[in-house]
Amino acid sequence: MDKGYGIPAQSLSPETLLQILEVTRQLARPFDLQTLLAEVGRAAESVLRAERATVWLYDPADAMLVLSGADAGNGVRVSLDRGLLGRCARTRQVVNVREVESQPDFDPEADLDRNNDVRCLLSIPLMDGENLVGVLQVVDKVDGMFSEEDEHVAVTLAAHCVVAIQRERMTRAMVRAEKLDREIALAREIQISTLPPEMPVLPGYDVAAAFRPADQTGGDTYDLVQLDEDRLFLLLGDASGHGIGPALSATQMTAMLRVALRLGADLDSVFNHINNQLVEDLPEEHFITAFLGILDTRQHEATFHSGGQGPLLHYRANTGEFRWMAPSTYPLGFVAYPTVKPAEVVAFEPGDILGLISDGVYEYGDAQGKQFGMEGVEQVVRNHHDRPMSELLEALVGEARRFAGDMPQQDDVTLVLLRRMTDGVEAAA
Repeated sequence: MDKGYGIPAQSLSPETLLQILEVTRQLARPFDLQTLLAEVGRAAESVLRAERATVWLYDPADAMLVLSGADAGNGVRVSLDRGLLGRCARTRQVVNVREVESQPDFDPEADLDRNNDVRCLLSIPLMDGENLVGVLQVVDKVDGMFSEEDEHVAVTLAAHCVVAIQRERMTRAMVRAEKLDREIALAREIQISTLPPEMPVLPGYDVAAAFRPADQTGGDTYDLVQLDEDRLFLLLGDASGHGIGPALSATQMTAMLRVALRLGADLDSVFNHINNQLVEDLPEEHFITAFLGILDTRQHEATFHSGGQGPLLHYRANTGEFRWMAPSTYPLGFVAYPTVKPAEVVAFEPGDILGLISDGVYEYGDAQGKQFGMEGVEQVVRNHHDRPMSELLEALVGEARRFAGDMPQQDDVTLVLLRRMTDGVEAAA
């Protein structure tokens, strides 16, 4: 007969009640899932005086029941259209069969009648509300057939089993989450450690930079390396995507750049070799947009390659003009270069500003989908161009956030701002 969970309560013997209480106590102990399910099987065998009990977990991905517990190593999977086991799972009803041979849907393979000796069988759906968790199947009562009291006991045991399974799954999920949090925290620590601890001090120039990731880690990065008293290496990079993977890609690029600079490589060689290495290292369809440049404070010019990084802002103080420069070539890691074309040059007059700004600033959007854009950046620079670069940077980030209103930050925000000082004006400390 098929029955649901609405079985009328019956008085249980003190011995049976004590057994169920002991099972409940045992299932409250910390177990890994397979050990827990094996314990459930042993408890069902003991309480119901059965020769065998198995626990099957439902895999919703392919609508299959998977044998678990002591027999999990067999890798047995059964579809819901097979056997009394499948009938129980399909109908979400208790299946109590006194003579299995009389049931046309009895399947010796699915119902594990390995020795052709199964007489009676009791299957109980494991339910979490309306959701199927699995099936508890109990075979061959030692001293007869399974009674209605046995059904009631089995349903009670099944309910405790579901609680234990869900508790173990939640515990496992929490452990995974904590482990992931630790890994993310470590990745963030490594990423932050690659950023310059302080801004370089250059005669006649004011520099400010910041990195504000959208996630706990981000794909953006920047670097400022003082090559000598007159030259500063500038980097702003943005690895495609968000999270740990792009963060590691950005960190890898920064590490390679620092090694190359320490070895005295010139800008063209650095850009070419790192690009070709990233083509080999990065997964397909991943890349890094990056500005690599060297500022010469004696010549008052920056020589650079911009692989997909743009637009680049050049504010000309003497005219108030905004010059927006497009990327000079493809993103790093996109395609291998046999050679690299000559670097571009931007010259600085007193008061000029070079803005390396990631797309997270331009693409800050409001509730209507309008973006902060180049116009928003221009307005802020126009209003604050004569202030220290640290103040201009905070103004840019603050105005972009105010523009977005209640909309959250969707992308990493990274800025490197560089200004040639006017005569008699010093950069803020």
